[in-house]
Amino acid sequence: MTIFMTLKEAISSTVKDGDSVALEGFTHLIPFAAGHEIIRQKRRNLTLIRMTPDLIYDQLIGAGCANKLIFSWGGNPGVGSLHRVRDAIEHAYPCALETVEHSHAAMANAYETGAAGLPLAVFRGYVGSELPLVNKDIASITCPFTGEKLAAIPSIKPDVGIIHAQKADKEGNVLIEGIIGIQKEVVLSAKRSIVTVEEIVDNLNVTPNACVLPAWAINAIAVVPGGAKPSYALGYYDRDNSYYKQWDAISRDRESFNQWLSSHVFTQGGV
Repeated sequence: MTIFMTLKEAISSTVKDGDSVALEGFTHLIPFAAGHEIIRQKRRNLTLIRMTPDLIYDQLIGAGCANKLIFSWGGNPGVGSLHRVRDAIEHAYPCALETVEHSHAAMANAYETGAAGLPLAVFRGYVGSELPLVNKDIASITCPFTGEKLAAIPSIKPDVGIIHAQKADKEGNVLIEGIIGIQKEVVLSAKRSIVTVEEIVDNLNVTPNACVLPAWAINAIAVVPGGAKPSYALGYYDRDNSYYKQWDAISRDRESFNQWLSSHVFTQGGV
């Protein structure tokens, strides 16, 4: 049953220390506001899951929220490295970070099978890759019908799935427009889910190339206008490219990052 609440209430009631948490959004609709609320509530020992961990995971890891990262690519898109992630991996600051690396295809399949309630994902992949040498969660399976050797990894079933979307109606159904990415599968695979939205409307007015998540699949909805900034929300605001460029300098230095946390996250009360 979907419950409408504030973002502060949604994170407090849904995300617990030690949880596995997936905050997904592909290029746009990245749930930055939800990530910042997790930082404000000082969650610890999280396993963070994301196909493309970028700035929001740099911020969460730099704030000491996570001790494990499951991912398939990491970086500041178009700019460079994630310096807080690197500091955690290389120097255990502010805490040690375990990493589990997959390919995009592997994680997409793992989310899909998690949403379907299956225990593993089977696909063609990792041929010639060295990842199986360093990732114990990559195995192989032989097709019982053709004898073909296929890759297999555990399904992704996070404790909490968090996404941002454009709209929800008053019954709790959610509309995602534009680049869909893996958001639907994240919500359906997670034990508990939070969706932040730009607004509540009477009717969703579904357009082509859109996804509607039914209310029964969502635990909490919070209205957070601008909740995806600095990424973009189709039909609402553009990507703030200057933010991504400025982040490189902010995140390189521990002191400047901690000052940023103090002035841009902890001074905000949440919504």
